[in-house]
Amino acid sequence: MAEKKRKLREKFGRVRKRSNGRYTAGYVGPDGELHWAPATFAAITEARHWLAERQGEIAKETWQPPAVREAQAERAAAEAARRDTTLGDYAAKWIETRTNSRGEPLRPRTVENYEGYLRPAGVATEKDKAGTGGPLAEMVVRKLGEITPEMVRDWRAAQIETGRVSQTSRAYDLMKSVLKTAVDDGIIEKNPCQIRGGSTAATGKKVEPPTDAELAVILSSIDKRYKALVVIAASGGLRFGEATELRAKDLSIESDKAGEVDCVRISVSRQVIKLVGRERDAFAVKTLASVRTVAVFGEAARIIAEQARGRIGNALLTTNHDGTSWLPQSAFWRHWHKAVVAAERPDLPFHGLRHFAGTRYAQTGATLKETMDRLGHSSVKAAMRYQASGNRDDELARRMAQQRAS
Repeated sequence: MAEKKRKLREKFGRVRKRSNGRYTAGYVGPDGELHWAPATFAAITEARHWLAERQGEIAKETWQPPAVREAQAERAAAEAARRDTTLGDYAAKWIETRTNSRGEPLRPRTVENYEGYLRPAGVATEKDKAGTGGPLAEMVVRKLGEITPEMVRDWRAAQIETGRVSQTSRAYDLMKSVLKTAVDDGIIEKNPCQIRGGSTAATGKKVEPPTDAELAVILSSIDKRYKALVVIAASGGLRFGEATELRAKDLSIESDKAGEVDCVRISVSRQVIKLVGRERDAFAVKTLASVRTVAVFGEAARIIAEQARGRIGNALLTTNHDGTSWLPQSAFWRHWHKAVVAAERPDLPFHGLRHFAGTRYAQTGATLKETMDRLGHSSVKAAMRYQASGNRDDELARRMAQQRAS
């Protein structure tokens, strides 16, 4: 009678043939636990190869329990998926959750600007009917993990060639901030936005505030309905949106002993904004620093007080032609354009009056901090843009000559 062939034992682990003809393999690990392969094998050689790999890990002391290895694999897969997230998707979430230094959400206009920079190609708007996309359209489709410094430099160089220097610097600054958060989140190791001065706009164009004589012509030429608006911007330094949201309740009018208007104190806390696809509405001012009270004296105060005459409570100080709604810049522009042409300053934007206010206030001897408080600036860099030398040099030179003569 033939002797029955004995089954050979594995040198390491065990291999079993299942009823379906496939093989499974297992072994006792350094932890004393029996660990089976996560899947079956078609051939016994495959099962033995798997066991040899595990035996090698034990010998090299690199072995880890399957549960730990699986968790690491899951984390690695999750990290890979995060790196595969596009800049556009990550930036959208970034905008949604972003807060300022005081923990406040981004202002509506800021959100609108950011979304405009990130708008992908193929999404048409009223201004971009061809759907070419925002300045970052080329970058938003890129995966976070594949964006390189060279890629960023090429993108910026192409954008600068379009002539939109300010827009490019703002878009670059946004991308740099978004990718900095990606570094903080551990998605990428280093921020690829490394261009020195990349966030700084240098268009070569400078807003020249009007001279006193030019401002006088503008005031004498502007429609009387908007004279106070010009005065508020030139004397108080208010932004257009802040000035057109002023209501009667925001003014405190003070008189001197003779009963003449001496001062108007303007409380600034809101601004009117027109967002794309939405009606104009009032929102909180740009920053916490923009919440302020601005005092205006003299003839300017009397002009503002005259405009407020008969208005109470929530009545707007300056309105559109219907007398009740906010004044849009488009409706105001033709009146403004006529006045600046009369002053031979067709290049002067309304915002130039804010530059005028900052310059004149500084020339009275106000400190930089005082000027920042009056204009509602939260940074020195922003405040410095609104101060021009004007004729201050002549005044200082005259003082110097007087000192030498005495």
